[in-house]
Amino acid sequence: MVWFKKGQFFVFLTLIVLVGFSLRMTEFDLSKFQDFENMGDFLAKWFPMNTESLPYLFQESLLTIAIAFLGSLFGLLFALPLSFFAARNTSGHRFIFTITRFFLSFLRSVPEFVFGLILLTTLGLGPFPAVIAIVLHNIGVLGKLISELIEAADKGPMEAMSAVGAQRWIGNLFAILPQIWPNVLSQFFYRFEVAIRTSLILGLIGGGGIGQQLFIHFKTFQYQLVSVDVLLIMLMVIIIDYMGGKIREKVI
Repeated sequence: MVWFKKGQFFVFLTLIVLVGFSLRMTEFDLSKFQDFENMGDFLAKWFPMNTESLPYLFQESLLTIAIAFLGSLFGLLFALPLSFFAARNTSGHRFIFTITRFFLSFLRSVPEFVFGLILLTTLGLGPFPAVIAIVLHNIGVLGKLISELIEAADKGPMEAMSAVGAQRWIGNLFAILPQIWPNVLSQFFYRFEVAIRTSLILGLIGGGGIGQQLFIHFKTFQYQLVSVDVLLIMLMVIIIDYMGGKIREKVI
């Protein structure tokens, strides 16, 4: 009990040191909020909203949703088979497991923004490189998450399939996939919501969509259009989040 208290004290002390170090490194200073009036003056320039370009900006919002949807869907389609090779109980060979895990870790470690910058040199500006960038990153993320679901699946159905002489891929398809499918869909919708925000960032490098319009309007000081962009982004994220939640309730 005494050792446990000493361990808690050590953790608490380490946390304080890390917080202090981080505050110093990030120049954290609450006194800077004394110029809060400047923010108010800046936000006042956003109104009244310029709704003349609303139809076009709405179309760009739909483009952003399309980018995120394709990036998430194609990412799932590629990640699903790879995840079986990245799971210890279904990979079949340690070498295949190690190589697949390394490949997924590589894709997961590279941000979509970096993939987008690389792909722009080959594919040019537009939404297509943004879709591919999201696909590549989602393969790594979803592949990792699904492989962990596979490893945690009940072994009983798989052993029963093996007992009747079913091939491994048939056992994976009918014994494991039905167990994990609700959670797979839940992860997909979560990644779809994340991809919406990611596609906004990719718009800063010419990936298209409402994110690119937001960047252009900021750079050209068209703040009354910026407010429209922000409003559409908020509505888009809220609607997608609500719809994703409802679908997850029906599936899980």
